[in-house]
Amino acid sequence: MSKPKINTEMIGALNYLEKEKGIKKEVVIEALEQALESAYKQNYGDKNVEVEFNSLTGNIKVYAVKTITDDEEAVAADSNEFMSLADARKLPHGQGYDIGDEIREEVTPRDFGRIAAQTAKQVVMQRLREEERKIVYDKYKTYENEIITGEVSREDKRFTYVDLGDGVEGAMGFRDKMPNEHYHVHDRIQVYVSKVNDDRRGPQIFVSRTAPELLKRLFEREVPEIKDGTVLIENIAREAGDRAKVAVYSNDPNVDPVGTCVGPRGSRVQAIVNELDGENMDIVEYVKDPAKFIANALNPAEVLDVIFNDDKPTSENEGVDTDEDTATEEQTERSCTVVVPDNQLSLAIGKRGQNARLAARLTKYKIDIKSASEMENQETEDSAIDLEETQDIDESED
Repeated sequence: MSKPKINTEMIGALNYLEKEKGIKKEVVIEALEQALESAYKQNYGDKNVEVEFNSLTGNIKVYAVKTITDDEEAVAADSNEFMSLADARKLPHGQGYDIGDEIREEVTPRDFGRIAAQTAKQVVMQRLREEERKIVYDKYKTYENEIITGEVSREDKRFTYVDLGDGVEGAMGFRDKMPNEHYHVHDRIQVYVSKVNDDRRGPQIFVSRTAPELLKRLFEREVPEIKDGTVLIENIAREAGDRAKVAVYSNDPNVDPVGTCVGPRGSRVQAIVNELDGENMDIVEYVKDPAKFIANALNPAEVLDVIFNDDKPTSENEGVDTDEDTATEEQTERSCTVVVPDNQLSLAIGKRGQNARLAARLTKYKIDIKSASEMENQETEDSAIDLEETQDIDESED
């Protein structure tokens, strides 16, 4: 008996995919058999066939699959699907067949090798592309919510593209670009990987320079105490490229969270400012007392008093939600009036209202800032109105 001919090209391709690309032979063979079944049906018309691929020799055989029946009308109507019991028992070793059994009969065409070769090439290339896409997706999915260094490669009307390595580009949209930065091809920049999507055209990676999370990751990198959990970031409010406020705290009473983040002679925070092209940083201490936290958030302005406008008293445990997306409606509607010295009013409000705006986002309180004299005048007016109302009531009673 002669040895079966070995398809060395096919076996070599399978071995290459498994060893070099990590794609298991079984996965490719299964996809190949399915594709060959479709190719056979398309070229030869039979519906019920199975393709068998020999993983040792690389040879391919096609089998027609028929159900044995005693219904002659069914056989006459569709001989591709049914075989009569009498015909089945005429086959070699056919005496053991019975009604309902399936019989596999080889129907491999002589010219099927050409179709098989073309189909196999398409399947292998498709699996190779899919696996390479999966490898890239899996790699960059691990970088999601992290900082990665890349090189600006090109730009169009929608995105600035950053080469992240391995021929992979991250797309940075208009809102993710720093307004004070201008990017040029070959510029090396650090970006925050905000989202990785698995698209059929290949992984889509979106990066940002404006996300507050970028600032958080930079602090984690520059401040070891944040990385190890000694100092924690409660919240970040940022107007990218201009100014940011970062609220930090520590559960260790011996650790100064603000001083730790600033670093010796400001070295730690300065490294972050330099990376963000001069973006100013206000590092403030987060405390559970909302009044003290609001006063800290309005730094560098001095705060005389914080008056909460809601009737419900604010408990000491009522802090700031660390996740802006999970803030409740009640929290977003909380408001207060902050009293500052007359000469501190413009400082508290900030240029174009920025200091007050960032403090409000940091604390999640709507903040109305008033000078001490303005507050005093309002209290005098309120007292006068209350006195008039009291007199009106007394007169009506008389």
